[in-house]
Amino acid sequence: MQTQSKRQMNAVILFIICVPLIEVYLMIKVGGMIGTLNTIFLIFFTAITGVFFARLAGLSEIRSGFNQLIKKKIPIYEIISGAALAFAALLLITPGFLTDLIGLLLIIPVTRKYFILSMAYKYRNKKANNNENIIEGSVDETQQNHNNKDS
Repeated sequence: MQTQSKRQMNAVILFIICVPLIEVYLMIKVGGMIGTLNTIFLIFFTAITGVFFARLAGLSEIRSGFNQLIKKKIPIYEIISGAALAFAALLLITPGFLTDLIGLLLIIPVTRKYFILSMAYKYRNKKANNNENIIEGSVDETQQNHNNKDS
């Protein structure tokens, strides 16, 4: 179990280091092609428009969640989708083109649903693998009570 958590921690550290490096590389490349001021404008533009569309999509998910509550259903997908939209807005506010691309993909309903379903599938498989070592059984209390009376 420790090696798995150590491996996950190494992946997180690698992610924290690699994403900014990719962002800086992309900003330099784009800046070289379209110019510095245009690159800065593009970063602000994607942040503002992305947050605007994330807000619209978030309001749509809230409406959908209320519709599920009215139908007496638990709005599980809407809650997860809302969290994905909040994460998308965070990615869009973060300067950079890679994070903007991922944020925009999370705002689009089709790709957001794909991401959510793929994560749910991975979690379901992981949970199923963890339950392999569980042995289910039952206790017959009448037999226990009978044994206690004999003592």
